[in-house]
Amino acid sequence: MSTGSAPQVILIVDDEVAIRRFLRTSLSSQGFQLVEAENGKSALDQLRRNRVDLLILDLGLPDMDGAEIIGRIRQSGSAVPILVLSSRTDEQGKVDALDLGADDYVTKPFGMDELLARVRAALRHRMQSRGEQPVFHSGDLTVDLVRRIVTVRGNEVKFSPREYDLLCVLVQNAGKVVTHRMLLKEVWGSQADIQYLRIYIRALRHKIERDPERPQCIQTEQGVGYRLRSAE
Repeated sequence: MSTGSAPQVILIVDDEVAIRRFLRTSLSSQGFQLVEAENGKSALDQLRRNRVDLLILDLGLPDMDGAEIIGRIRQSGSAVPILVLSSRTDEQGKVDALDLGADDYVTKPFGMDELLARVRAALRHRMQSRGEQPVFHSGDLTVDLVRRIVTVRGNEVKFSPREYDLLCVLVQNAGKVVTHRMLLKEVWGSQADIQYLRIYIRALRHKIERDPERPQCIQTEQGVGYRLRSAE
């Protein structure tokens, strides 16, 4: 996968040789250029020395916590997409990583099809964020961010100010997991009760989804947050 003459560069940070080998083989076959690091210090050095379009980061590194690496990268002002690898039991670790600025996560063990989909979504989101579009399209949903008009299957739908604010945060992060904590902070301005968030998400789904009980547009990331389907 390439957006020009130069291949996109992915930095793999994982202390497991087998994981790095698997990712190297699979991702290089898709046209990506790979750079590798086995610990946090080496990863930060690679980021300083190389152009990197995406970082795949294991949270459990031998020399420093993956969350610390994410924090350092974001504090430096870098917007490089970060895709976290984590264990299924480390739910809080995923939440913390996303709140610090990671773009997405994949749980171990993972399938290559899923990983590639996450990689493409993260790269697509970065390209979109560089030149934010005034009109967002995804499936049945269209959001005109300038005129503040939302249409579903061609029909204009009215939202309360709070519902619209919540939808806008999801739109601005389409394709990414947005944590409960981040949504509460952005929309309510404080650590409000998560039950408020669930009520408003339910209201959005009833206005947007064909079947609110089987949502396709606003997806739940269990115990972590929500993800709005990427723009088309």
